[in-house]
Amino acid sequence: MRDPDPQRICGPNAVRALFLRRPQDVLRLFFDPERAAFAEPLARHMARTRRIFREVWPEELARVGGTQHHGGIVAIAVPKKAEMLDGPLPPILWSAPLLPVLDGIGNPHNLGAILRSAAFFGARAVILGDDPRQADLSDAVFRTSEGAVEHLTVFRTDNLPSLLRRLEGRVLPVAAIAAGGVPPAQVPQGKPVALVLGNEETGPNAAVLAACAGGCTLPALGPVESLNVSAAAAVLFHAFAEGGR
Repeated sequence: MRDPDPQRICGPNAVRALFLRRPQDVLRLFFDPERAAFAEPLARHMARTRRIFREVWPEELARVGGTQHHGGIVAIAVPKKAEMLDGPLPPILWSAPLLPVLDGIGNPHNLGAILRSAAFFGARAVILGDDPRQADLSDAVFRTSEGAVEHLTVFRTDNLPSLLRRLEGRVLPVAAIAAGGVPPAQVPQGKPVALVLGNEETGPNAAVLAACAGGCTLPALGPVESLNVSAAAAVLFHAFAEGGR
């Protein structure tokens, strides 16, 4: 079987987190002259481990990184993949007050922003559901998350409704819905919340909603009816992480 292509990790925050969490997976490092001072300790690690590193001009860095938004530094690394949940459930799933569950978040920039907020508000794990529209851990997700992916254990399931039912007793599955749910303050406390965020356009599907204990809706205080899914996620993450529930 062909090995997966390496991932291109762009930007100083993402590259720093990569070196902090899994330095053994860094294969090559490239940086432009403006990032030379930042890259110096990373380059020393590359020299010690006999890996390739090089200072290059921004034009070459854009080619290496596959984007103009490289932040002056690009690491080529062994891919980090979501771990399949196909056996006993690991305790990390209920080790924090918040467990984001993402099902059908198709835009990688939304996914990266959600993962960044999840790590900021203390989540330790994230679950990607089985909706075929769900984005994977791509180069764009790593870049947009600003290194947050490296601080989260990312799991995947091939049957989200079944998994949510298996989690009952350990966590409280709650679906984020556009209308008809209770405000975050009215969600029962006492257990970590597995907050299900569905597709940007349609929300969670019927089977996923049926596996949740209820729905949660952000009440609008102005004339705008809704938020982008990543913005809504950040608000809800704060509500459920605050005070440890």
